Amino acid sequence: MPPVSRAIIIASVVVFLLQASGGGAMLGMFALWPTPEVLLLAPWQLFTYSLLHGSVGHIFFNMFAVYMFGSDLERLWGGRRFALTWLASVLSAALLQILVGSLMGAQAPVVGASGGVFGLLLCYGLLFPDRRLMLLIPPIPIRARNFVLIYGAIELFLGVSGLQPGVAHFAHLGGMLGGWLMLRHYRGPGRRGR
Repeated sequence: MPPVSRAIIIASVVVFLLQASGGGAMLGMFALWPTPEVLLLAPWQLFTYSLLHGSVGHIFFNMFAVYMFGSDLERLWGGRRFALTWLASVLSAALLQILVGSLMGAQAPVVGASGGVFGLLLCYGLLFPDRRLMLLIPPIPIRARNFVLIYGAIELFLGVSGLQPGVAHFAHLGGMLGGWLMLRHYRGPGRRGR
């Protein structure tokens, strides 16, 4: 596994173990509280929330996605570009969640690496569109591009409809936005990014 992907997984697991042993103390300081005040009073939360997770299943699926999609992207791009894309996705996820949370009056803290994961997922779907992914339920193969389109549409629908409360759907979409912006940045005028 490439080094940055491995570091994200190790850091997330270590923080999750610390979080589990310390009760909810870490949430108050390091989770993302989706209010505009966080930008001035606790700007570190724009990144630290991505290391916290709500359950074993939450961290398992996020880290499995880092392994599954991140490894190929890091091998293609190298560690620096991969790390910058991850951070941009985490940041844009946080900013969009703050914007939407402020408009909707959300008070619950946001945790998880899903914003970064969704940024990687979007990049993967655009760079490897014809790769076949095997869904777990139902167990059918699907092209990466189609998987990303369907997943993004579901997240938008669930975010707007409010049918699945307690999930930061707009953070997921914000992560996709961050991944897309980084692809645009590296493919901009005068750049020779792959």
